[in-house]
Amino acid sequence: MTNVFPIGRRPAPATSTARGASKATRAPWEEPPTAVGRAAKVLTLTAVVGTVLVPLWIIVVTSFSTPGAINRAGGLVLWPDGLTARAYREMLGEPTVRTALLVSLAITVIGTAVSMVVSVLCAYGLSRSGSFGHRAVLWLLIVTMFVSGGLIPTFLVVTGLGGYGQFWALILPSSVSVFNILVLRSFYSQTSSELIDAARVDGAGDWRILWSVVLPTSRAVTAVITLFYAVGYWNSFFNVMLYMPTESEKWPLQYVLLTYVNRGIGLPGQTNGGFGETHAQTAPLSLQMAVVVLTLVPLLVVYPFVQKHFRTGVLTGAIKG
Repeated sequence: MTNVFPIGRRPAPATSTARGASKATRAPWEEPPTAVGRAAKVLTLTAVVGTVLVPLWIIVVTSFSTPGAINRAGGLVLWPDGLTARAYREMLGEPTVRTALLVSLAITVIGTAVSMVVSVLCAYGLSRSGSFGHRAVLWLLIVTMFVSGGLIPTFLVVTGLGGYGQFWALILPSSVSVFNILVLRSFYSQTSSELIDAARVDGAGDWRILWSVVLPTSRAVTAVITLFYAVGYWNSFFNVMLYMPTESEKWPLQYVLLTYVNRGIGLPGQTNGGFGETHAQTAPLSLQMAVVVLTLVPLLVVYPFVQKHFRTGVLTGAIKG
């Protein structure tokens, strides 16, 4: 058998190649990091993570703290001292909070679904160069990003259509974001034309192409835009101030949080400034932090499932290059 390797040269062992794989990721012209540079990166990342986690830790610990622990700390509690779940029991035992939580969930789910349907359909139509009037509609949408009718005309239109005191007034006026549509359109425009042509040859129409070709190859951007809409609906309270300021039984959780935490007053229907008759045994600050935690929990639960698409959605598709 002929030796295919030059004289004096032999292939490197597989083990050495595996050991050196991690070192080969650095470009040849890049210098290795110095000890000072590595230390600076560690300190910077530690400071950023601490800036995010420490406030969350303080909020959670304070929500579980007793009045004595809050008095000894002079306010927000950093280290656990006399933990109790009384604030959560009082908060979840209050009908106003339970109703507000259900209202917020309903607004978030329905609003996100409506926004995604409208945004996806609009973005797909604008991404097809042969669609009727797509360029005029695109410019019209771009103009609305910089020129708005204002708050008063919007209020007059919604109330003129009978939206005052109605749930749809909390969803439809803010159901479409032109920026999100443009982001979706940009991704849909990059869908492989070979895939679309192959689908048309197989007899697929625009609806089937959108559902079976475009959306599966754009999971990452779809997940991101869905999260943007969901967070926006979950945190919204301004529309409640405009169209539903007096009907407390229809308030979402964020507006209940605003009335109790920022304004320092009790929940609607309460006369003692707290959640129940045992309010004297629970610090007002722990109740406030418990409401804040309740508003954060749904987002913390949903985000890990969406993050999976952040990592893998970009790599999902029918064509790999």
